[in-house]
Amino acid sequence: MDSAGQDINLNSPNKGLLSDSMTDVPVDTAAAAQTPAVEGLTEAEEEELRAELAKVEEEIVTLRQVLAAKERHCAELKRKLGLSALEGLKQNLSRSWHDVQVSNAYVKTSEKLGEWNEKVTQSDLYKKTQETLSQAGQKTSAALSTVGSAISRKLGDMRNSATFKSFEDRVGNIKSKVVGGRENGTENLPSPTGSGSKPLPDPTPF
Repeated sequence: MDSAGQDINLNSPNKGLLSDSMTDVPVDTAAAAQTPAVEGLTEAEEEELRAELAKVEEEIVTLRQVLAAKERHCAELKRKLGLSALEGLKQNLSRSWHDVQVSNAYVKTSEKLGEWNEKVTQSDLYKKTQETLSQAGQKTSAALSTVGSAISRKLGDMRNSATFKSFEDRVGNIKSKVVGGRENGTENLPSPTGSGSKPLPDPTPF
């Protein structure tokens, strides 16, 4: 713990700075003094351990103060860079997901799932099911192709039949008569001024 405490500069000017919401962790030395000594420890060893415990607790408080100062500094840098809280949330989620992916539990679970998948795909039941589905698909495709060919052949036979050709000729004749009648209809219509080319008499004046 001494080496970990030395990695962070405990003599930093941030040491001793606390945020308004943070308080030091109280060290209950009285309770520690009342705790009965572990059997097998001499009085000198007990005193040495208590002194080391007090030192570690003090370092914890100092580290919390340094962490609070770093967090404030980080927030100030983000504010100056224009990074929103949403961006920070995305980064935290991405970092958390990366931590999950590299965790031992995630890696073991992925390996286990891979083993199960391999066992399932290599099993006789899975292979038979795949073969059955493949054969059913091929039979269905063949049946649909046969039905389509039969329908196309039937339509071709109908178009080549005498009955269909006779019907088609009749429809063509009717269409020709209708179109021809429309083209010649304006010439045969009576004149709105009367029959023939004789003009109407002038109206008698009052």
